[in-house]
Amino acid sequence: MSSSQCFENPPNLRPSCGSGTVQEFGGLKTYVTGPPDSTHSILLISDVFGYEAPNLRKLADKVAAAGFFVLVPDFFYGDPVDSNNPQFDREAWRKVHNTDKGYEDAKPVIVALKSKGVSSIGAAGFCWAGKVVVKLASSDDIKAAVVLHPGRLTIDEINEVKVPIAFLGAEFDHASPPEQLKDFGEILSAKSEQFESTVKIFPGVSHGWTVRYNVDDESAVKSAEEAHGDMLNWFTKHVK
Repeated sequence: MSSSQCFENPPNLRPSCGSGTVQEFGGLKTYVTGPPDSTHSILLISDVFGYEAPNLRKLADKVAAAGFFVLVPDFFYGDPVDSNNPQFDREAWRKVHNTDKGYEDAKPVIVALKSKGVSSIGAAGFCWAGKVVVKLASSDDIKAAVVLHPGRLTIDEINEVKVPIAFLGAEFDHASPPEQLKDFGEILSAKSEQFESTVKIFPGVSHGWTVRYNVDDESAVKSAEEAHGDMLNWFTKHVK
């Protein structure tokens, strides 16, 4: 389901970061940003480090500035991975916070969005959340998906996708190697008459690079921002 790379470069979580607010949405504590009256919404689903990661919230604010109502829910109920704790049990955490539960928890959030008048929803998933977003992309709940350096996915899961989907992968990724993502791309391209898909591999970066980059590393920031731009362009095309 995940590799050691999924737990590398943990962010310094900051509950108060970002220009949005934390509200309850669909039963989950959620970072909310962007115009509340927008009929276009983007759901950003975090990696294992959760919704208080500064780079993730900064990205949410960037997407919101394009006119989207953006939600970053806390799918871990205040219990993200704690890499600083030597006693932390990764396997026990995975069992409690599995991606099937993440998918089920996303449904009430989507219902709440639609009940407030949102007509078009996109979803992006990072690492752990990649599987959650692929499941959403296999339903009628969202209009488009972006999956960024996902955890392990199967061909069967990819075969179920039925909305426009973009995969943004890393050159160095044990969980989703470039070769595997390219295979997924070939499977999806066979459905090109039904929906658009794309796979892009970023050179010189590793799993997690879009949200766990070092803000003082100019090259890392540039690669992350390129991926952010690709994600936003995809949503602008398929959700707005």
